[in-house]
Amino acid sequence: MVVEINGIEMSWAVAGEGEPLLWLHGAMGSGPDWRYIFNEPPAGYQIIAPDLRGHGGSTNPEGTFTFRQAAADVLALLRHLKLSKVKALGLSGGGITLLHMATIDADAISAMVVVSAPPYFPAEARGFMKQFSEASLGAAEMERMRQRHTRGDAQLQQLFAMARGFADSYDDVSFTQPHLATIGAETLIVFGDRDPLYPVSLAFELYRAIPKAYLWVVPNGGHGPIFGDAAAPFSTTVMRFLSGAWRT
Repeated sequence: MVVEINGIEMSWAVAGEGEPLLWLHGAMGSGPDWRYIFNEPPAGYQIIAPDLRGHGGSTNPEGTFTFRQAAADVLALLRHLKLSKVKALGLSGGGITLLHMATIDADAISAMVVVSAPPYFPAEARGFMKQFSEASLGAAEMERMRQRHTRGDAQLQQLFAMARGFADSYDDVSFTQPHLATIGAETLIVFGDRDPLYPVSLAFELYRAIPKAYLWVVPNGGHGPIFGDAAAPFSTTVMRFLSGAWRT
């Protein structure tokens, strides 16, 4: 499905039936990436999976990208769908987008799971971003990129430029403690303790700042420690969290 929002064509899909569950993919990903975690939509939930601007089937005519703008796009999609409040999962850049959504509109999200999403970009990540290119991904991942992003090589080059641009961006991903303290959603922060981009200390900064926060540090987990063998325990843990089983 496609809708015109904030000057772009936003593509999104739904799967399953029940309570809405928003899924936000990471930078360079797309909405269908949720299938790498869940074999099918979790029982009792309808997954809403948009492609962020410039990703997947969504356009980005201006060529610029910020996570703050991505958050405004997704909030507009929720209004289009007449959803005043949702539960949500966000991976990496999708998690950053969720942090923006939760600080822009404290009532939009009741509970969220934020995976490998930092309050700011540390030096480790900026160094990686500066070097990001087709060569750094390899042939197999480039083929997956072409399958995800359906608008051709121009779209891919726009995405690579976006990722490299993050290295010199300081005002978009810059969540201070007072800023994070305004988040009203119950928040599960998931971090790998071997993340090469974002030191696990950043997870503790989020945990201390967000009022209703829970923290899960995945032992030996890298960036986005929710795929492959980690998918099943992640799915089980997240469903228990979203059900309110962790509430004290």
